[in-house]
Amino acid sequence: MEYCMTASHLVKRYGKFQALKGLTMHVPKGSIYGFVGKNGAGKTTLIRLICGLQNPTEGSYQLYGVDCTAKEIASVRRRMGAVVETPSIYLNMTAEENIKEQYRILGMPDFSGIQELLKLVGLDDTGKKKVKNFSLGMRQRMGIAVSLAGNPDFLVLDEPINGLDPQGIVEMRELILKLNRERQITVLISSHILDELSRLATHYGFIDQGCMVKELSAQELEQACRKSIRLTVSSGKAACHVLDRFHLEYQVVSTQELEVYGEISVTDLTLALHDSGCEILSLKEKEESLENYYINLVGGEKHA
Repeated sequence: MEYCMTASHLVKRYGKFQALKGLTMHVPKGSIYGFVGKNGAGKTTLIRLICGLQNPTEGSYQLYGVDCTAKEIASVRRRMGAVVETPSIYLNMTAEENIKEQYRILGMPDFSGIQELLKLVGLDDTGKKKVKNFSLGMRQRMGIAVSLAGNPDFLVLDEPINGLDPQGIVEMRELILKLNRERQITVLISSHILDELSRLATHYGFIDQGCMVKELSAQELEQACRKSIRLTVSSGKAACHVLDRFHLEYQVVSTQELEVYGEISVTDLTLALHDSGCEILSLKEKEESLENYYINLVGGEKHA
């Protein structure tokens, strides 16, 4: 698999405080990578490092295979666009003037693509309206427009839906999906709003207290969170034979516990187990949400 960004044993210290503790991560090219963690977990610190705003204390990261210590990293980083914490925009300028200013900063004298860019983010009809009069959702989209000015193929967004109203969240979601699907832009999104991420992400990285707890694809996460029945029986071996006859997918948890997946006729299963001399001790339906998965992953006692 080709990666847009990788990190290896990244450490970042601020005095005695350690924000990142040997973090390792992999962002596949073409993905929407949901970088998940509660506030203070280290998400923004990682983003500031890969954007070149700070340097790691230990460890390294790579952008398109180029190490952060290589002299080419500055030119490679031009393939990135980022909105870190709050959008870097001029409030007393119009949307078009903001993009023109960013073009000048990047050394791009041709302004012909500005209207297309504003249309892409849904701000082409704002005319002479100053950014200070924009809604929060419009400002967030303005920030993304500025980050897209250099035509990047890797976009980094730090909590892009934080504080948005429902309409703003929908607009932001549609924009991110459009950038990924139509322009093949890899997107790294840090967020603690898991329900919204689940509508976007193709891959996930779960971070807690500066450490990467787990990385997995959306398909793997769906498998982990799918509906199942936890079956506790008198004989796990006998239950396995019955489940095999029913062609049901299951996972052995212990000698007496099994996780059973798929559509199940509880009556037929109970009778079949009884005929095999296997008694059902308990039967519990389970469907884990993304929030519960994360809490169980990092340890529920930390979030009690």
